[in-house]
Amino acid sequence: MFPYLLIPVLLYNVIALFAGDPAPDGSPAILQWVDATAFSLPMLSGVTLSLGWGDLLVVFAVIFLFIEVVKATGTGSAGIVNHMLSMGLFIVCFVEFLMFQSFATSSFFIITMIVLLDALAGMVVTIVSARRDFGVEGMG
Repeated sequence: MFPYLLIPVLLYNVIALFAGDPAPDGSPAILQWVDATAFSLPMLSGVTLSLGWGDLLVVFAVIFLFIEVVKATGTGSAGIVNHMLSMGLFIVCFVEFLMFQSFATSSFFIITMIVLLDALAGMVVTIVSARRDFGVEGMG
């Protein structure tokens, strides 16, 4: 019943909370963390792939999205509550994105879209599974 995408959202919230004061140019302090290189990997092509902390947080969210979609195949009442919580989490993310400077980053926008996709995909998967379980035939 617990929406696992809450974990990367909470992680971003904690980092945003402790990121510090905005930069002198007015940009949010969290941008320094989001853009900071987490690691670099030399590629066979000769270029170096650099992934930032924000990129890794997005990958972390995608992994949880996979878990949520697999979890959505259940049709019990716990699944329905999970979808409602996921939609509530999307609303919280959307409000944070619109209202607070630290959340107006591309990383948080992508995480917000992942949360929306989780809520919508979970509902669709549950509806399709329920229709199959109950043998409901489509029209036409």
